[in-house]
Amino acid sequence: MFKNLNISVLGNAGNQSEIIEEALTHGFRAMDLNIVDFANRAKTRGMPYAKRLIESSKIRIGTFTLPLDLESDDDVFKAKLAGLADWAAAAAEVGCSRCVTTVQPAGDRLPYHENFTVHRDRLAEICRVLRPSGVHLGIAFRADAELRREKAFQFIHEMDAILLLAKMVNAPNLGINLDVWDMLVAGGSLETLRAVPVEQIVAVQLADAPEDLPLEKLTEKSRILPSLGGRFDIPAVLVALAEMGYKGPVAVKPHRSALPSSRSDSIVSAIGRSLDAVWKAAGLTPQGVLAAPAASTEA
Repeated sequence: MFKNLNISVLGNAGNQSEIIEEALTHGFRAMDLNIVDFANRAKTRGMPYAKRLIESSKIRIGTFTLPLDLESDDDVFKAKLAGLADWAAAAAEVGCSRCVTTVQPAGDRLPYHENFTVHRDRLAEICRVLRPSGVHLGIAFRADAELRREKAFQFIHEMDAILLLAKMVNAPNLGINLDVWDMLVAGGSLETLRAVPVEQIVAVQLADAPEDLPLEKLTEKSRILPSLGGRFDIPAVLVALAEMGYKGPVAVKPHRSALPSSRSDSIVSAIGRSLDAVWKAAGLTPQGVLAAPAASTEA
């Protein structure tokens, strides 16, 4: 597995060249891609121009976020779906084969079973469009109970349910975007993680949580940078992923309020230090595999 910079935490801070330089400076081997911006640049100025900084820096592209809203009206969804093949092909041009999206945990439109059917059918359509470009889609859930309050209908907010949805879609390029914070807040554990087939894990996101709140009171604002001795044993998660043979991107995804400033260099530096600390504590090499134990000196 490899260290991947989640660019969503940067907001509008920094341009592409600055972000690439900061990512490489702070130990990231990859970064996410704003696929809509990238594809528009390729359309207006040509693909060689659009990908020149990525290729010259030799930075890897970890994932791109699916530019479709799974909750949108049918006409809006179909219109966006029509452009997805071009976005996927653009991602493939820079070697990106992983796309991620999140299923909302509640809503006001459809009861659970009807919503499940809509998501199953839409995800199947999306996967059919992504497949010719070799792109795998990872779906995530959100465990924050606050997001389900005052909503008419509950929906997927735990690991078993998201795995069932992926199974029912039955697409070879559909898997899980594993957000460790959401897994643990939903009551999961390392055993929950180890029960997921490693080939189904498309991407991994990390965050820790403060000690002073029960799990059911944690909100998205409770997502803090991973640290040694934190509430969640992030190094143990990384060890489990390495032992399972996971080879994909690992990103840190804190809430913006947990970051030191709005400057991109400060944000990337803080995230880099956090990921580096738990990475080393897990005994991982820079290539993301468990370091071999020292050879015995006994005769």
